[in-house]
Amino acid sequence: MNFSPRRHRLAAAASLALLACATHAQSSDPAAPVSPTPAIERPAQSKPAARPRPAAAKEAAEPAPLQSALTADLFYEILMGEMTARSGDPGSGYALVLDAARRLRDGKLFQRAVEIALQSRSGDAALAAARAWQETLPNSRDARRIELQILIALNRISETVEPLRAEVAATSQIERPLLMAVIVRNYSRASDKKLAASVVEQALVDELKSPTTGGLAWATVGRMRLNAGDASGALEAARKGQEIDPASEAPAALALEMIDPGQPLAEPIVTRFLNNNPKASPDLRVAYARALVENRRFSDASAQLQTLTTSRPELAEPWLLLGSLQMQARQDAAAEASIKRFIELSSSPKSGAGKDADDAADRKRGISQAYFALSQLAERRKDYAAAERWLSRVDGADELVAAQTRRATLLARQGKLPQAREIIRGLPERTADDKKQKFLAEVQLLRDAKQFQAAYDMLAQASAASPDDGDLVYDQAMVAEKLNRLDDMERLLRRLIELKPDNQNAYNALGYSLADRKIRLEEARTLIQKAVQLAPEDPFIADSLGWVEFRLGNTAEAIRILEAAYKTRPDPEIGAHFGEVLWTSGQKDRAVTIWKEALLSDAENETLQETLKRLRVKP
Repeated sequence: MNFSPRRHRLAAAASLALLACATHAQSSDPAAPVSPTPAIERPAQSKPAARPRPAAAKEAAEPAPLQSALTADLFYEILMGEMTARSGDPGSGYALVLDAARRLRDGKLFQRAVEIALQSRSGDAALAAARAWQETLPNSRDARRIELQILIALNRISETVEPLRAEVAATSQIERPLLMAVIVRNYSRASDKKLAASVVEQALVDELKSPTTGGLAWATVGRMRLNAGDASGALEAARKGQEIDPASEAPAALALEMIDPGQPLAEPIVTRFLNNNPKASPDLRVAYARALVENRRFSDASAQLQTLTTSRPELAEPWLLLGSLQMQARQDAAAEASIKRFIELSSSPKSGAGKDADDAADRKRGISQAYFALSQLAERRKDYAAAERWLSRVDGADELVAAQTRRATLLARQGKLPQAREIIRGLPERTADDKKQKFLAEVQLLRDAKQFQAAYDMLAQASAASPDDGDLVYDQAMVAEKLNRLDDMERLLRRLIELKPDNQNAYNALGYSLADRKIRLEEARTLIQKAVQLAPEDPFIADSLGWVEFRLGNTAEAIRILEAAYKTRPDPEIGAHFGEVLWTSGQKDRAVTIWKEALLSDAENETLQETLKRLRVKP
């Protein structure tokens, strides 16, 4: 039998109406929560299970059975509501469906009325349907949640205090953390974020006072304040949250996001929680260690990771982070042990159990990073065969370029520069950035091999083609310095400052060059101080400042600056400068100690070797 298009639409609308009725028949509780996609489906039953109730209350408490409640008129009303909504008259369809929802006390029909209103872009009608739903079924949490969402979408934030308070009160303690995250996410869409923060605080007034919920609630208020640009208010919320509930991780997690030299009161909240809660989430301690690394506080980060790997040695990620920091500090034996431990834990069958695809990909990337690190450690001790073996274990297309670049470096270190350059030139060029990175990698091979003129010529040719490329200008300046073409170096660095006035490396390199040559020292200090303003936590820029202070005769100030820089980053070049300042000030034993440490880190460092040779010192 053939059906006309109109009959197809009529059949579809009838099916929708019947589906709504069937849904209504499955629930005898009009106040039961309603969800478009229930998380757990109840098994089908031939009839609703009987629930004992007082006889006198039974008639008033239960809705009429479907066969008596769903009259022919109501069925037709639902059908017509769907048909008119779909045929271009959503207003009439909305009114019919909403009327049927009220009369049947059916949550699914209320939800459908909301959907029709939203599809017709009528926020006020959607809100009216949600409120009618809540008035009809006052125990429906879905009705309240949808009302909240609509109010936020309509930017009627001040009207959400009471529904939000009721929703929080109805949420179990175990679900509170998820609810608080949802609150922050939803209210962050408000245009008036200060009002949103105030409303959330009003809604959480009871939770803020409770020792069991205060930590989480204050952290939520703090995040809302942070979204509103009130960092000091957010920090105060974190402090209050920790004060009322010292065992709650939430205030510490909030404070962790605010750790910064400009917020000195944030870090004590984090450390207090970690010190007083030895079983705190490992993720928080790892995140704290990462924050310390970002602030170049490497020794403090290592201490946190040492604590974690001691208390939770079965966790893989902290071992890789610890190994990376040990490697940076030239603690090569410890670094190798830590990184191998990470590989062992990550390669265990248990490590992949219950993990999703993203976790598996992250684990694979981590193992590749570990192989790269072990290859670099082998290269440091000039065991090039072992370095190549570790590189050969790197797997994955994303790591191919990095592995080939490292392989080229190994060949160059063994005097096989032409073969190394061929490897770099054979790398794929999928983007313009790929092409640039290949070029810079080849230049670096030449610099490492002390082929400075060849490197300079390549950079000069590339800079002529792209005169505004700051990376090319900076690299050319650094190679000019190696060729003792100091006028060219200064010209190029001043050009870079014109191109990128916020490039701290340009100011630092030019200032250091002047200080090292003992010329125009006041100008050198001004340049380096500008670099410090742009990157106040960079220990290498602090090293330059200490060096220019030394050249100016301010020995005590130079020692103070260089000691702090060396403590932050015990690099052999900083150690060379620090040792020389100590040596000339008469602290020769301490200078020798610093130089010995620097030699253990990198005995081939040019600045260190030049310093020892010039001062005729053999530590």
